[in-house]
Amino acid sequence: MPPDTPAPLHTLTALLARCCQPLDGQDAMSAGEVAAQLAALPGWQAIDAGTPRAAIEKRFGFPDFHRTMAFVNAVAWIAHAEDHHPDLELGYAHCTVRYRTHAVGGVSINDLICAAKVDALLP
Repeated sequence: MPPDTPAPLHTLTALLARCCQPLDGQDAMSAGEVAAQLAALPGWQAIDAGTPRAAIEKRFGFPDFHRTMAFVNAVAWIAHAEDHHPDLELGYAHCTVRYRTHAVGGVSINDLICAAKVDALLP
């Protein structure tokens, strides 16, 4: 983490213990806040930081289509349980998971919570 980047406010363990909440009327996280929080989520990256299309995403690789689809179905279960739904792009042996919170126009704590839960699906 660059020296001017604040430390993450939420550890992976803390994110896993939380549930998504309605965020209507709240502001999106700043690009600096997102960068700091991503330290707790290895492999996730910020995209379109500082814009209304800001999001976080991670590409997951798998040995075959069956495992890719099993992962996609597990992500769908998390999305249903948290009522927070990612954009998914998939191919034969990969899936990119992208989160953003439309209600705040960017990245929110709900995106980080779901990213942590998606990471917990894999060893």
